[in-house]
Amino acid sequence: MQTVILAAGEGTRMRPLTETTPKPMLPVADRPLAAHTADVAVEAGASELVFVVGYEADAVRAYFGDEYRGVPVTYAVQETQAGTADAVRAARPHLDGDFAVLNGDNLYDGDSIAALFDDGPAIAARRVDDPSSYGVLSTEGDRVTGIVEKPADPPTDLANAGAYVFPDAAREWLDVPESERGEYEITDVVARVVDAFDVTAVELDRWLDVGRPWELLAANEWKLGEMERDVAGDVAADADLRGTVVVQQGATVEPGVVVEGPVLIRSGAEVGPNAYVRGATMLGEDVHVGQSVELKNTVVREGTNVPHLSYVGDSVLGREANLGAGTTVANLRHDDEPVRLTVKGERVSTGRRKFGIVVGDGAKTGIDTTLNAGVTLSTGARTRPGETVTRDR
Repeated sequence: MQTVILAAGEGTRMRPLTETTPKPMLPVADRPLAAHTADVAVEAGASELVFVVGYEADAVRAYFGDEYRGVPVTYAVQETQAGTADAVRAARPHLDGDFAVLNGDNLYDGDSIAALFDDGPAIAARRVDDPSSYGVLSTEGDRVTGIVEKPADPPTDLANAGAYVFPDAAREWLDVPESERGEYEITDVVARVVDAFDVTAVELDRWLDVGRPWELLAANEWKLGEMERDVAGDVAADADLRGTVVVQQGATVEPGVVVEGPVLIRSGAEVGPNAYVRGATMLGEDVHVGQSVELKNTVVREGTNVPHLSYVGDSVLGREANLGAGTTVANLRHDDEPVRLTVKGERVSTGRRKFGIVVGDGAKTGIDTTLNAGVTLSTGARTRPGETVTRDR
C-alpha cells in the first residue's frame, strides 16, 4: 500500500529547535523523528513512501533518498501551509489505488499500524482521559460514524490519532471547502469516506504526537527504552555502564564515568572523566561532556559542549551550543506545579513536574550561569558569567 507521510509542517511550536532543523528531522534516539514513522509503515507493508515536504525538502531528501529500507520513496511539495487535506492533495498525482496517510511527527506502535493497514478503510484512534481537546470519533461497535472536533460533550473517549487508510475514491474527495480556520481539513475528507464506506476504528496501543519540546523528550524516552545494550566504542576499564547503554563506534567514555541507561552515546561523542549520565539521555554525534558533569533525561544535539562541573536535567539542547563551566539547570518548581514553557509566545504547562530548559543552536552560557526551570535560550543567545536567568533570552 502506498503510504503518504506528512512532513511539511513548519514546527513553530517546537522553536527554537526548528529554526535550523525541520521538525521531522529532529533526533529521536538514533534517527530522525520521521524515520520512526517510515519504519512502522515499511514494517506494515508499505509498497511506496510518499513524503509531503515543504521548506525542509532538502533535509528529508538527503536522509531518505530514493529508497528507504528497500521501499521506493517519492516526494511531493506542499507549496503553502493550508491544512492536512491540502498536504495529501499535493501527493495525489503519485497515488494509484487505496492509500495510507501517517503524520511524520507522530510516533506509532508498529503492530497497531499493521492492523490499520489490514483493516482499511480505517482510522487510528487512541483512548484518552480528556478527549474534549481532540477530534473525537463517534462509533457503532468498531465502525466509525463520524468525527467531532473538540466537543464539549464527547461521544466517546477515542481521540483521532491522525493515521488513516483511505479507499481509492478518496483521491477525488480531497478538494474540500476551506474551513473557518482558513485551511483544508482532512477530517472533511474523512466525513465523506465515512458516509460512503464502512470505516473501522483501530485502537493504537501507543501513540505520541511530537509537537512541543517536552514531547521530544517523551519521544526519546520511548525509543531509548526500546534499545538493546551495545557497547562498540572506546570505554575505559573503570567506567560503570549500567542497564541499557549504547556506545556507538567512535564514541569515548573516559575513566570514572557512571552511565545508567537507557542512554545512547553516538559516534564522536566524548564523556568524562567522572561524569554521571542517566536515562533517558541521548548524546548526539561529536558532543563533549566534561569532567564531573551530571546529565539526566536530556537530549544533547550534535556538536554541543557541556563542560566540567555542570548539571543539566530534563532538557533539550540544540546543535553547537556551549554551556560554560559550572552551568546549573533547575528542573523542579518549589510549589511542585508542572513547569511552564513558552510556546508561540504563550506560557503553557508542560504537564511535567520536572522539566529544565530548551537551548537553541549556537547558544552559549557564561561560567556559573544558573537557568530557571522553563527557560528558553534562543538561537545564538548569550548569558553573562554568574548570571541567574529566570526569563527567556
